[in-house]
Amino acid sequence: MAGGQAATARRDMTADPEFGPWLAQASILVIDDEPGMRNFLMRTLGPRCKRFDEAADTQEASRKLDANHYDVVILDNIMPGKNGVDWLAEQRAIGFFSNAILMTAYADLETAIQALRAGAVDFILKPFRSNQLLNAVARCLDQMRLQRENYVLRYELRSTSEHVLLRDKLIGGSGAISDVRETIARVAPLPTSVLLTGQSGTGKEVAARSLHSLSERAEKPFVPVNCAAIPPDMIETELFGHLKGAFTGAESAREGLFMHAQGGTLFLDEIGELPLATQSKLLRVLEDRRIRPVGSEREIPVDLRFVFATNADLNRMVETGEFRSDLFFRINVMQIHLPPLRDRGDDVQELADLFMSKLSLQLGMPRVPIGQEARAALAAYDWPGNVRELRNLIERTLILGRFPDDFGGGSPGMPGKGGGGESLADIERRHILSVLNKMGGDREAAARQLGISRKTIDRKCAAWNV
Repeated sequence: MAGGQAATARRDMTADPEFGPWLAQASILVIDDEPGMRNFLMRTLGPRCKRFDEAADTQEASRKLDANHYDVVILDNIMPGKNGVDWLAEQRAIGFFSNAILMTAYADLETAIQALRAGAVDFILKPFRSNQLLNAVARCLDQMRLQRENYVLRYELRSTSEHVLLRDKLIGGSGAISDVRETIARVAPLPTSVLLTGQSGTGKEVAARSLHSLSERAEKPFVPVNCAAIPPDMIETELFGHLKGAFTGAESAREGLFMHAQGGTLFLDEIGELPLATQSKLLRVLEDRRIRPVGSEREIPVDLRFVFATNADLNRMVETGEFRSDLFFRINVMQIHLPPLRDRGDDVQELADLFMSKLSLQLGMPRVPIGQEARAALAAYDWPGNVRELRNLIERTLILGRFPDDFGGGSPGMPGKGGGGESLADIERRHILSVLNKMGGDREAAARQLGISRKTIDRKCAAWNV
């Protein structure tokens, strides 16, 4: 039965609670030369899963793997021509990452060892009941989900300098941010790729998460990738994955972040930092919706919603040859600009109150009252680090138990009411250099303190001849 027929048979069926919520979203391929067994598996799995395909031999199965992505492959071991274990080992060697369940009538130890070495995650003995098969599939899907969630969470912890608050919504009642929310609500249900622009710290990841949560993919993974945080020589394997032995140190095969986002949303932040070679590969993915892991002979279909973000001027980067023009035109379908905090009126007061409430609970510290003098200083400052800088100020205030001494006085290190007619660029330069000085010249530490990227500090210092 094809995927469309299975969907028709399923109609309004919801997730079977006995076998977990993931079965209804799964794509499954069954490989068996016996029509009776394929029919039994179709009747058992077809009405319960999103897509069900079948193959009568390994050649047909290979063609279907080339054309489609499957979460689980169920295959018989003894088939004419090539047995399941040998075929599975061959597929793992050329780029096959899905979970596999081996069906066998022989429960000997040697078969079990061969199955595990070939990359099967489970095997089931014939004859078996339908609930035994469904439990095996449910275990595979749950294991796959936990592995991917664990990898994405570890990746986020490794690549993010701080835990971001307000990840699920954009806060504020200003007209500028209201327009952004309205645009997000209109575009979220569509499959269109989105380019988020704006200064560092304006909430581009928050906007990306809002796009995901309001889309039909909300129950699938949201995978954020900071392109500037991955070394250029590692970015291809991080994004696309690799096979065992693809390069020195690749002791096992590993799925990339594209595969971990399968069915969901991939958020590529600081897209302007991608190396030109990787830009070319990304363009191919956007056009073909297929990826090729490092060392793989097979291209793997991916089903993703792409959201991109940048604080750089991509038009200028195209003119200077730093960014591919064809990739820019491909990603610049729907552009949403995140306004700087200084253009959001009283939002700074609302955000300050919210950060004070949330961070006090997170840090276990008593709230610090925000008096009229502090509120006047909040309103007067230009916030070159935007929302992230405001969050850092509130966190320092909670740690100290009061607002910093120089807050509100126009001192070089902190926002103030003064400024003597200085331009925004002058204030930004003075503030960044002051924090850099406090950190003893450590640009990485200064970037974390300011809530901006290390590359941003490097560019600023180069422009200032520092």
